[in-house]
Amino acid sequence: MDHAVREAKEPHVSTHDLYVKAPREPLWQVPASGAARFNWDYDDGRDRLLALYQKGKDKQWDGAKRIDWDLEVDPYDPLGTPDEAMTLFGTPYWAKMTDRDKGELRKHYTSWQFSQFLHGEQGAMICAARIVESVPDLDAKFYSATQTMDEARHAEIYGRFLHEKLGMLYPINDNLQALLGDTLRDSRWDMPYLGMQVLIEGLALAAFGMIRDTTDKPLPKQILAYVMQDEARHVAFGRMALRDYYTQLSDAELREREEFVIEGCYLMRDRLRGVEVLENFGIPKKEAEALSEESEFLHLFRKLLFSRIVPCVKDIGLWGERLQKAYVDMGVFDLGDSNLDLLMTQDEEIAEQLDQERFAAEEAARVAEVEGAIEEGASS
Repeated sequence: MDHAVREAKEPHVSTHDLYVKAPREPLWQVPASGAARFNWDYDDGRDRLLALYQKGKDKQWDGAKRIDWDLEVDPYDPLGTPDEAMTLFGTPYWAKMTDRDKGELRKHYTSWQFSQFLHGEQGAMICAARIVESVPDLDAKFYSATQTMDEARHAEIYGRFLHEKLGMLYPINDNLQALLGDTLRDSRWDMPYLGMQVLIEGLALAAFGMIRDTTDKPLPKQILAYVMQDEARHVAFGRMALRDYYTQLSDAELREREEFVIEGCYLMRDRLRGVEVLENFGIPKKEAEALSEESEFLHLFRKLLFSRIVPCVKDIGLWGERLQKAYVDMGVFDLGDSNLDLLMTQDEEIAEQLDQERFAAEEAARVAEVEGAIEEGASS
């Protein structure tokens, strides 16, 4: 459907009307610190980074065109989530719920999850713009400029999905907001890389991947596969830049970064419970937290969520004793040996395969339509 026609048919609905609970601060302002750095050396930069910059330019795409927004989504089962994966499954609360209640719960969980993706993508856009401003190397500024555009596209896509397909949003989770605030307030130019590229994006990638690989619903699968294709480049950028820089830091400076990673990982681990959803269904916060912690699915989910972060942290040279102990405590230490390059390659290949399948199906439909028209013309 033509965009202008859709706009004419659908009255504008303010995002603030769709929040289940109003955000504490409609406009969140984080005071900026640190220097904006200009570099007058326009000679060639690092070959690997310039190759990534070229790829970033080549791989730009339009979310309004590449994604099939005409696909229907059942708001009461947006992802096809099995009962066993629901936190309340097997509890007295679940036994009392009607099918409609369970549908509402699925809608709320998907809204909460995709809302955090949306808020995280806006944070990523702002952090990428901060990197353009503060990083000293021009090749890194060039790449970050392409990433800023990528993150704007992702925020646009998640916002559209929540508006048009679910009609419901959740405010930013407190722990995600805290980590974003810590990342943006820090005056050191490498911290937006560490907070966003490694921690928040690494965690988001694993969450995206788990849904992408388990959902049987075509629209969310498309969205997640195409977003992940971009994110694979972003994580590669963060690894390159930080690995180069962290070889120059003192032990004390590396320890400071490791402390930030430890605190950030605990914050993000605690972000994942979706307690806000259960509270919205009338379950007291402490009980909601306990029910979430007892969920076997949550334990599996948490481990998978760190599959991108731990090998990346190890790869960039942050692997001190305190950090290793923290990962042992979280039960994710063994993920340090995961093959991150293989995971990123798979993210790109899955998106390309999805494109091929979609376009082959569309081409077959067009051929069938032409052949039908020819047969109809011959018989008339």
